[in-house]
Amino acid sequence: AAPSASSSASPSAKAAADPDTTAKAKPKPPSSKALDYAYQAQINYFYCGPAAVRNALSATGIERSQDALAGPLGTTEMGTNSAEDTTRVLNQQVKGNPYRTRMIPAGSATPAQMDRLQADVVEAISNGRAVVANVAGDVTDTNGGWHSFPGGHYVAVVGYKNDGRLVRIADSADPSLPSYWVTTIDLAHWIASRGYSA
Repeated sequence: AAPSASSSASPSAKAAADPDTTAKAKPKPPSSKALDYAYQAQINYFYCGPAAVRNALSATGIERSQDALAGPLGTTEMGTNSAEDTTRVLNQQVKGNPYRTRMIPAGSATPAQMDRLQADVVEAISNGRAVVANVAGDVTDTNGGWHSFPGGHYVAVVGYKNDGRLVRIADSADPSLPSYWVTTIDLAHWIASRGYSA
């Protein structure tokens, strides 16, 4: 019995003699987080890109007008081309070039793309940055509301719950419904064929 007693005591003795030099894991992000942001509805029908970028920037304390962002985004009456544009302009405004573009090129998102979106949203929002998503088609929010943009639309993601399984959308299209919650799986399918800046 003596050897097993000494061997059970040895791990702590060994740890003291051999300090752990492995890198410490980053603290786990909170299971939910919402950013403070200043909502603004888009000022015309084709300014969803500038409005989404503007709403996202406001969460980092950067105030820009939709008009000031429309030029750099290349926004025309046809809208804003892609998430590549929103990523570029977000990085022009936010120190450190933290934004990356992720595309979900097929007509529906894969489980891996859903997981990546969830991780990207949690990481960005945990670091105080909103995500900008280029969406197309329709989605039903957690209250049963239907949001349809067959020609495409841009929204900001300004919060998450349930470890990122639910996301809060800041939508510039309808000032009477400035934000709503959707599942991250539904958001991934809504982004499908397009991309997002996180």
